[in-house]
Amino acid sequence: MKTLAWSLVFAAGWASLASSQPVLTYVNLVHRLTDLERLATRPAPGEKTAQWSSYDRASRYDAATGKYVAWDANGDGGGYIRKEGDQFVLAEMTGPGCLWRIWSAAPKEGHVRIYLDGASEPAVDLPFIGYFDRKNAPFNRPALVHTVAMGWNNYTPIPYQKSCKIVADKGWGAYYHFVYTTYPAGTQVPTFQRELSAEENAALDEADRRLSECGPRGVKGVKLALREGEADRPTAGEETTSGTLEGPAAIALIRARIEPPAPPADREALRAVTLQIRWDGESQPSVWAPLGDFFGTAPGLNRYRSFPLGVTEDGWWYCNWFMPFAKSAEITVKKEGKMPVKVDLEVTSVPLPGDVSRYTRFHAKWHRDAFLPAEPERRIDWPMLKTDGAGRFVGVMLHVWNPRGGWWGEGDEKFFVDGEKFPSTFGTGSEDYFGYAWSSGQLFQHAYHNQTHNDHNSKGHVSVNRWQIADQVPFDQSFEGDIEKYYPNQRPTLYAATVYWYLAPGGKDPYGPVPLDQRAGYWTDVQTGKVKGALEGEELKVLGKTGGNPQEQDLTGFAGQWSNDAHLWWIDAKPGDKLDLALPVARTGEYQVAMQFTKAPDYGIAQLYLDGRKLGQPMDFFHASVVPSGEVRFGTRMLSAGEHRLTVEITGANPAAVKNYMFGLDYVKLEPAP
Repeated sequence: MKTLAWSLVFAAGWASLASSQPVLTYVNLVHRLTDLERLATRPAPGEKTAQWSSYDRASRYDAATGKYVAWDANGDGGGYIRKEGDQFVLAEMTGPGCLWRIWSAAPKEGHVRIYLDGASEPAVDLPFIGYFDRKNAPFNRPALVHTVAMGWNNYTPIPYQKSCKIVADKGWGAYYHFVYTTYPAGTQVPTFQRELSAEENAALDEADRRLSECGPRGVKGVKLALREGEADRPTAGEETTSGTLEGPAAIALIRARIEPPAPPADREALRAVTLQIRWDGESQPSVWAPLGDFFGTAPGLNRYRSFPLGVTEDGWWYCNWFMPFAKSAEITVKKEGKMPVKVDLEVTSVPLPGDVSRYTRFHAKWHRDAFLPAEPERRIDWPMLKTDGAGRFVGVMLHVWNPRGGWWGEGDEKFFVDGEKFPSTFGTGSEDYFGYAWSSGQLFQHAYHNQTHNDHNSKGHVSVNRWQIADQVPFDQSFEGDIEKYYPNQRPTLYAATVYWYLAPGGKDPYGPVPLDQRAGYWTDVQTGKVKGALEGEELKVLGKTGGNPQEQDLTGFAGQWSNDAHLWWIDAKPGDKLDLALPVARTGEYQVAMQFTKAPDYGIAQLYLDGRKLGQPMDFFHASVVPSGEVRFGTRMLSAGEHRLTVEITGANPAAVKNYMFGLDYVKLEPAP
């Protein structure tokens, strides 16, 4: 074990943790938007967070058979509870409670009305877009109300004492989430009104400022430094550095300077260094994760700033999660692997206000494919976290390796609390849970959710995170948080998660350390297959066109069904348009002509010509799904050496097709005739 460098800095004080109280003012609730300390307290009996969303109502649990029905149903844009006249009931809650998060992928002009505490007039009556466009107070603060990568988010608290009912007019849009917390009976909360007091507006302004200025928080306390030693040099091979803090206290800040090798070697190097923390002499660590992943992003070094975690421009990795302990906190950095990584870690603890029994313990674990569901009808559910006991779920970082491309994130989040058979949180898509929409590859930063890495529009590595602070999910007995995974490992599409939660002492954390050979190096490139002797459609020279836009389209998402995982895609054409392609012939001879095409719901009917002569009859490329046509043979032709002309003419579309008249050519094959 290495020599430990210590430095002690004593604080002049620490902001006391507010005790739970039966009366919550609007200012109290606003403070919860930024209150990391409260997350560490044991949930009160009856406290529950849930979500209404537009998920596909075909998904259900059949109590009679104990089976999950249509569990992968994916029509998630327009679900609702019921209709009342011409209005759609989107959400219905019994108070006391608070609505914490409103999200949509496509809010429109149709009005959405929020009725509180049985009132006949709505507390809020706006076009759905008006909840997000920052034109309507108090929904006009940029950190609380914002759009990132086509996802619309509103984190302005909307409390109610007795009830909340949300209804929508026709034309409201598509896709919604409403995340809310229900408090124990007897809790007093105000009924929201848009006209806030000066004090309430000031509290929202301060929360907005703090969420806009993310970074390591300023805190003074006892400081423990784990450094590289006197030589101050990076090392390779297995090595362990440990230190201990005495309690009762709480870790309030972890900072690190990490110097990995240059990209892309940093990806494997950072997976070879792990952080682990043991509370109060426990035999197994409550915190165990590769060091980079612990700070909320992977693979490698990706700079971003969020409220609890981030990597600053000047090179500091930071963690603001509040981590109480009664007797001791043992912090260990372990290095494995052959690549050198320099790590300096700095941990600051503060006095713990109040009775230590009020607090739970912080947990953070990294895993891949742990505890997959046993029920075959639930095979699409990928567990992010399974735990027993009392605590709070506060967030996750998901790293996706998707070498074939295609949209990996159709899957919904599903949270089962305290043994629920049907999840009280049921989402509408992976990117929707992470605060964006429409499979956007755009990187973004926010206090509560981030896309820190995305290769080639989701082909390759993707890293996203979501932190649930005010909208944390309390549980009393158990918690299972899943996200649907549509693409199988064999494709390959591989998930790895670092999940963050609080758990009361005595609870069950089933996640152990993962060996180095399972957490690094599994992201190997997929070899693209080509049909032998084929002239790839996307590589043919365009000689001319009368309309439309021919281009290459990446089809790696279809796992090798197209040669070279791509095709020539001709879009925006109309009947009568022609596309001329150059067809090179190496030597004069008689050739068998064969081609493979693409069929899809919005593809047209086309006539093919070779050097002005028809190749067969017009071909209908309509199909109910996207499929390759299979190889189509056109007989033999005598062809001279040189460049020939392959012409495609759009002639119409199948009556059942969407009238976009698209065309796709996978390859042309010219085989010498016997």
